[in-house]
Parts: sequence; C-alpha cells; structure tokens
Amino acid sequence: MMWQYKPSLLAISIIMLSGCASNLNPSQRQQAPNNLPQQWQQQVASSVLKVDDEWLTQLHTPLLNKYVKQALKNNQQLLQTSYDVAITKQQLIATGSALWPSLDLSSRTSRSKGNRPVSYNNASSVSLNLNYEVDLWGKLSDSKREANLSYLAQKARFEQAKQQLVSDVVQGWFDVVSAQQLLDLYKRREENAKQNLDIIESGYRQGINEALDVYLARNELNTERSRIATQTASLSSAARVLERLLGEYPKGAIAASTDLPVVDTEIPLGIPSELITRKPALLASWYELLASDASLAYAHKQRFPSLNLTASLSDSTDRVSDLFSPSSLAWSLLGSISAPIFEGGRLQANEEIARLNTQKQEQQYLQTLYDAFADVENAISQQQSLKAQYTSTLEAQKNALAAEQLSFEQYQSGLVTYTTVLDAQGRSFDAQSSLIQIKNQLIANRINLHVALGGDFEKPSSDLKSNNDEH
Repeated sequence: MMWQYKPSLLAISIIMLSGCASNLNPSQRQQAPNNLPQQWQQQVASSVLKVDDEWLTQLHTPLLNKYVKQALKNNQQLLQTSYDVAITKQQLIATGSALWPSLDLSSRTSRSKGNRPVSYNNASSVSLNLNYEVDLWGKLSDSKREANLSYLAQKARFEQAKQQLVSDVVQGWFDVVSAQQLLDLYKRREENAKQNLDIIESGYRQGINEALDVYLARNELNTERSRIATQTASLSSAARVLERLLGEYPKGAIAASTDLPVVDTEIPLGIPSELITRKPALLASWYELLASDASLAYAHKQRFPSLNLTASLSDSTDRVSDLFSPSSLAWSLLGSISAPIFEGGRLQANEEIARLNTQKQEQQYLQTLYDAFADVENAISQQQSLKAQYTSTLEAQKNALAAEQLSFEQYQSGLVTYTTVLDAQGRSFDAQSSLIQIKNQLIANRINLHVALGGDFEKPSSDLKSNNDEH
C-alpha cells in the first residue's frame, strides 16, 4: 500500500523544489543606477545631441583610413581577441548541447580460436544508446545562459578593443607628424644658429663682438644639434610604435610631411544615460554581471535532484549478416533520479563562491560605469583647457618670434647683449614647440573623448546583442 503513495510523494517533492528554483533571483537588475545625472557637468545646450559615429572622417586625413584598415586586418593583439570570441562561441555551443539528448553508437566484431577441440568462434554486436537529462529545474538552461552572456561579453570586449586600436593608430600617426614637425623646427633652429655664429665670428674678427659672444653662439649651435639627434630618435620610435600597431615589422620607416590639424570645435556629447548602452566596455561588464547571476542560479540548482532518461537498442550474433534481425533485437528504457545527500559542504561552498563572485561583479560593474563617466568628464574639461592653452600659446608664439627678430637687430646695433638674444630665441623656441605639442594634445584628447563617449569610428556593422539574450 505504501508503494502506491510513493509516486505522489515524489511528485509533490518535485513541485515544491521547482517552486523554490523558480523564485531564485526574482529581482530584475537595473542597468542604469538611479543617481545618473541628466547631462554632463560642463555640457552646453548646443552639445546635447546624439554622439557622432564615423568620427574618423572628421579629421580629414584620408591616409588614416588606409592605416586603420591595415591595423584591423593585421594587428596581432586584435586577432588574439577575435580568436577569443570564436573560442567563446564554441564554448556556448558545447554548453548548450547538454539540453539535447546524446546518441552513441558502438559496434564490436571478434574472432577467436579454441584448442581442445580446435574451434573457431565469431561474435558481433552493435548497440545504440540514448541519454537525456531532463532540465527539470532549469539548471542546464542557466548554464547555457551563462555561456551565452559570456559570449556576448567577449564580443563587446572585442568591439572595445577594435575601437581602442583605431584610436591608438590615429594617435600614433599624429605622434609621428608631431615628432616630424619638432624635428623640422630643430633643424630650422640649427640653421639659424649657424647664421648667428657666422655673423658673430665675423664681428669678433673685426673687433666688434666679444669672445664670450662667440662661445655662447657656438654653445647654442651645439645645443640645437643635440636636440636634432634626440628628436631623430624620438621620430623613429614613434614610427616603430605605429608600425607595430599596423602589424608590421618595426622598421621606423614611416615618415610624415603633413601639418597637424587644429581640432578645437565642439562635438555632440549626448546624455550620460546613453553611455551605458553605447560603450562596448560597459556592455561587456553588464553581460559579465548577468553571467554571474546565471552562474549563481546554476550553483544553487546543483543541490537539486537530477532526472535522467536512458534508452538502448542492441543486438549480438555470431554472424554480421544477422545483425538487426527483428527477432534478436534487445531494447531497454530506464528513468533514474539521483540527488546529492552528503557532499561534505562542497555544493554549499560552491554556491557561496558563486554568490560572492556575483557581489564582486556588481562592484566591478559600478566601478567600470563610474570610471567611464569620469573619463568623459575629464576629457571635456581637458578639451576646454587645451583650447584656452592653444589660443594663448598661439599669441605667445607671434610675440616671441617678433621679440627674437628685434633682439638680434638690437644686438647688431649694440643696444643689447647676446644673452638677451639667447633669451629671446629660447622663448621663441619654447613657444613654437609648445604650439606643436598642444595641437597634438588637442587631437589626442578629441580622440579620447570620442572613445570615452562610445562613438564608433565607423557605422556599426553588427549589433552586440544576441537574439538569445533575455535581458
């Protein structure tokens, strides 16, 4: 009589456990915190527009398109990341296969000899086995969901790596341009120093100039030559950095003869809340957080019973031709339930580890989120500062060049000493080199701002989200 109640008790237990499983992690996560600001701190009304994609075209440098395509094709680090995406995709397929039955076929054929009396025996067998674990609690679905979210996170990381590579290539090119312009400036300074030395030595021979002026002029020439040597090495180093980004052997052969563009215009900034779904790095961190939730659910359901179904079809005979004879086929069907009773705290510890990892991932997501906001705010502030510096330095350069010319004319007239000329030349040199560096910094900050805002260098070719993503 008791046997009759066993199925009912088992069914009740399954229903109760199923209810417990379905109530795990009932709350829906919020991708955007409640305390997000409505706009950036230093945002003007005119910049509250959608963030621009295709920011690369705004630099008006067609050569960069060639370099970007080359880097996307040949950069070793980006290729490694693309393989990570492919590997994660295969891991998703492997994990999802647990939701399907497994079907195995095995066969065996043997021949043996007996001695007393001499005899020969043949034996052949074949079996077809099917195994299937019923996803009773959604455990296997949680495992697949974790794998799917990990795959989405890896795709987002690849997209972020691609955008960062383009940013590095563009900045690497302008670093080469900046280094070349500084080298050209140093060479002009060297030529000017030569001319000054010739004039001063001529005046010294005529008894007009002092020996001190000759020594100072010679020292200035040697200083300029030293700067040229140092800057030549810097130019080669910048070229090698760019070549490595392009996936080339670092020859240091890239040269640039163009001028640095002045990038000081305003760009659309969008609103902070848009950054969450636009920037790949934030999407990757979000998917990783959701994956940790799925991992916690899977660890929790490991403590529940498992229901497995097994079916087999087999045949054995002494003649291969007789296999699969309807009269000799054997089959079996088996259903089994297994439940963990005592694991020494292993399953509970694994669940606690998953829970702690989820909490850790929560903080990591928030850190990534607020770091991204800070990057944008810092880039906006830096842009305003650099624009002010550029305006001031441009005016300073004009004044310094005029002072340099006037000081040498006054020196030739005997109105000032040569130290005054050297001081004026030093100020002129500082202003000219500073202007080159500030122009490069404006470009670098503009690129960083585009990347920080999640703006793409081209129109996105694919959506980072998957059809299987439930969130």
